[in-house]
Amino acid sequence: MDMNQIMKQAQHFQQKLAVLQQELGNRTATSTVGGGMVQATVNGRHELVELKVDKEVINPDDPDMLRDLIMAAVNDAGKKARDMVQSEMSKLTGGINIPGLF
Repeated sequence: MDMNQIMKQAQHFQQKLAVLQQELGNRTATSTVGGGMVQATVNGRHELVELKVDKEVINPDDPDMLRDLIMAAVNDAGKKARDMVQSEMSKLTGGINIPGLF
């Protein structure tokens, strides 16, 4: 392989990566906890894009329960989003893990 071919392949990979990053920013992962009382949605950029809290779970006398439910929903949605990104990146890289790529 000559240097021109390597450069073309690198540019092609970079273009595919840019498209994938844009697409993943529009894809989401959602987690629901507490019997559906708290729902968190995270996008492929690992941003919390939606948080739903049922008013029945809001108890001023027990803020710790609400905090725990929110943390569980956000953390689980974040894990699902990371798994989604990793799966899509694996398809792009042919299963090779490139540290720091995402």
